[in-house]
This record gives sequence, C-alpha cells and structure tokens, in this order.
Amino acid sequence: MSKTALGRGLGALIPAGAPGTFITGEAGVTEVELIRISASEYQPRKNFKDDAIASLAESIKSVGVIQPVILRKRSGGGYQLIAGERRFRAASMAGLTKIPAIVKDVSPAEVLEMALVENIQREDLNPIETAEAFDRLMNEFKLTQEDLSARVGKERSTVANFLRLLTLPADVKRDIAEGALNMGHAKAILSLDSAGKQMALRREIISRGLSVREAENTAKKLKAPGRIIKKKGADSPPAQIMMLEDELKKHLGTKVHIRRKGKRGSINIEFYSDAELERLLEFLRG
Repeated sequence: MSKTALGRGLGALIPAGAPGTFITGEAGVTEVELIRISASEYQPRKNFKDDAIASLAESIKSVGVIQPVILRKRSGGGYQLIAGERRFRAASMAGLTKIPAIVKDVSPAEVLEMALVENIQREDLNPIETAEAFDRLMNEFKLTQEDLSARVGKERSTVANFLRLLTLPADVKRDIAEGALNMGHAKAILSLDSAGKQMALRREIISRGLSVREAENTAKKLKAPGRIIKKKGADSPPAQIMMLEDELKKHLGTKVHIRRKGKRGSINIEFYSDAELERLLEFLRG
C-alpha cells in the first residue's frame, strides 16, 4: 500500500454534508444486521468502559443510533467495523438487531489509520494504546515520524514521546495504561538509563504519590552515582535503596530487604526451606 493511500482519515468516510442525525437511505446510510458485523483486528483501543457502554445503550433505547457506524465488506461475507465500535457494542446491549451504517470500499491496510484517527479525535485511547497504534502504522506503512505526525495531526516531538513509552518495563506501561502514572511521570522515568532505576522510580511515585515535579527531582537524584536519597517524612525506603533491593532479588532469586541507619545498616535475605538456604550459601560462597 502506497503512502498516498493514507492521510484521508474519517473525512473520507462520512459523505459530504451528511447531517448529525441519520435516516436509513439518506446520505448513503443503510441498515445492517448486527450479527453480520465483526470487530476489527485493527482497532487500536483495547479497553472499553462497561459503564460508558451501558450509558450509551440506555441513550440508544430512547433516541436510537444518532450516527452510523462505518463498515467495509469482508471478502468472505459479512462486514468489518472501521469506526463506531462503542455504538456497535451499545446497540447490541440495547437489544437492537440492526444498526445504521455506511459501507465503504477501503483496503484492510487503511482501516488501522481510520480507526486510529477516530479514537484520537475523540481522545478515547490511553497513552500506551496510542503508542502501539503509532508503532503499527509506522511499521505497516513504512512511515517516518514526520509522515505520521502529519497524518494524525500531532507534532513530531509528541509522536516521538509516545513511541518512547514502548521501551519502558511492562509494569510501568501497565500503570500508564491504567492511569496510575501520567505522561509527565513517564517522561521522568524515561530519563533514567536502566530498567532497575526506572522500576525504583515507578515504585516511589506510586507509594508516595509523587507529583510530576517530585518525580523529576527524584529521577535527578537517581542519576547521580553513589548518592542515597533521603526520605522526606515517609516510611517507605528511599528510591536508590529500593533499586538495590531489586538488583539483589534478581541475582539471588528471593526477597531481599535493606535497612539503613546513618552509615550503618543490614541486608536481610529471606529463604523458605533448607534447600533454598543451601542454594543461597553456595551462591554467596561463590
């Protein structure tokens, strides 16, 4: 698929001058049975809130489907969703058997871009979903970041920042997707050069409820070698201690706790059987 096939977005799908409330047979709208429609594997959105779908279903029961879904015909029969999965799900929940639809002749390769544009315009994607969709668009269409930024209406630096999220540890990406960490927190975590430090900062942010500014300051301290961060009125271990605990856990294969008081302290290594004690002793003896 050539790059010129991209960049059309939803504007290429909705007929010019189409009104906000659609009537079957008007502006290319037809009714399609729900059982003949399947979700798109190109849908970048992974999470749909059940309460939002239920609310939309109640609205559909009262006033019907205000805007049609966008479909393409499948070669083996039936239809594939391009845009409008929330409406599709809510219509099914509301007990409808048919839904207003506009059927478009587009290639499978174009479906991903159109679904992405719809979700970005509605701000329906979490940052990780957006990053994954950007990455897929670049790979499948052989686009540069500049090409992609023009097609989705984002600055190139914004596109780059989203793509960098994909390099983070899995736990950090999950927290971003779930909203426990925001993009400002993610930027602070990305400033660190190792997964151990990144995970340590993530734990500090979540356990202490750090603001973005506090997370940035903590990241700066983690970058300075040999410095131990002093905790500020909190019982949780300082970030660098937590990072060292994580490193020892990986090496020893068991829980490790570091306790520090001034320049002195102790390291507590847990074991759960005689065999595990022997394993740890052999490891420590080298």
